[in-house]
Amino acid sequence: MKRYLAKWIESYFYEPSIFQKFLSFFLIPFTFIYCIIVILKRFFCKKIDFKIPIISVGNLIVGGSGKTPLIIKLANRFDEVAIILRGYNRAKDGLLVVSQNGKILVDVNSSGDEAMLIAKKTPKATVLVSKDRIKAIKKAKELNAKIVFLDDAFHRCNIKKFDILIDVETKNRFCLPSGPYREPFWFKRYANLVVKEGVDFKREVKIKNPTKNMVLVSAIARAKRLEKYVDKSIKKYFFEDHHRFTKKEIEEIIKKEKATSILVTQKDEVKLSDFGFNLSIMELDLDIDEKIYEKIDKYLRKCNEKEDSNSSDTP
Repeated sequence: MKRYLAKWIESYFYEPSIFQKFLSFFLIPFTFIYCIIVILKRFFCKKIDFKIPIISVGNLIVGGSGKTPLIIKLANRFDEVAIILRGYNRAKDGLLVVSQNGKILVDVNSSGDEAMLIAKKTPKATVLVSKDRIKAIKKAKELNAKIVFLDDAFHRCNIKKFDILIDVETKNRFCLPSGPYREPFWFKRYANLVVKEGVDFKREVKIKNPTKNMVLVSAIARAKRLEKYVDKSIKKYFFEDHHRFTKKEIEEIIKKEKATSILVTQKDEVKLSDFGFNLSIMELDLDIDEKIYEKIDKYLRKCNEKEDSNSSDTP
């Protein structure tokens, strides 16, 4: 049921049918109320300065936009870095340290798929999951982090940070519930740096362990994005974002399609690797424009200069 509901919602936001367009316009009064609340929240928001460089990578829409691979790429440039994310669809609630200085401390069910992927791909970092980002930032400082990265935190206006906003092209610019925007599209003016995939960063995808009869199985947001990287003849099974796979589900797909391997993203791999199936992996890397690095480094220099100035003023 969740699988079909997720597909319906994705279609509603990005490829609406006539009925879905009608529903979208019918919900505009609720969208207007939602937007007023969001605007007032941003207007009256007071920022907390945690006295540590904080870099947020976020977007305005519901669904995937490339935040996770961008955070991984950026965080791997630094030592003593902490990465904080919410940890969707995980078994344990509350603040959880997923990895510390690269050492993984929990399993994927406890951390959630995105957090485990980030932990495995950032061998020097400390990864934390928490709905309460403020509590997590304080914990990161306790663990001696010198830089903090926040996943999907553009809307967390109460935190003083450097906001990188991934601008996703969409024909529907309505806010929820009429459209995919969590905040009005013009809110991107509040970002310190706005980037676009295909312009400021590009995906490079290679398939590890390809086989003759692969079947693509994925549980990422807007999974149709993967279709351009694989042959049209490959069968595809898309589940809702963060879906917890069962061994039986995969066995049934393999049996039905006579698959020689299951083709998965790296995010899906962390949930399927213990099942013992033959996996083909879509390994993803990003080619990032130097201007992104330059602006981040400029922000970090300003933070360090401010810290040095405050230290010199202390009697």
